[in-house]
Amino acid sequence: KEGVVVSAKMKKTVVVKVNMKVRHPLYKKIIVKSKKFKARDEIGVALGQKVKIAETKPISRDVHFKILKGTGDGSK
Repeated sequence: KEGVVVSAKMKKTVVVKVNMKVRHPLYKKIIVKSKKFKARDEIGVALGQKVKIAETKPISRDVHFKILKGTGDGSK
């Protein structure tokens, strides 16, 4: 999954917002849905940076992803 860091206020955890394009079942229009995931940050990404995340074993109660790499810069 690929998303944007929207919060980096925790020590080793960031919140990543992932946008997904889905087709409406009745009207067939493409809709952009988004979901936020908490991910383990070991490389030190910045707020607003594009990152790739992957699912991993549970690190804490609500952290189940880790950051593979940062793909964009930190400016919006």
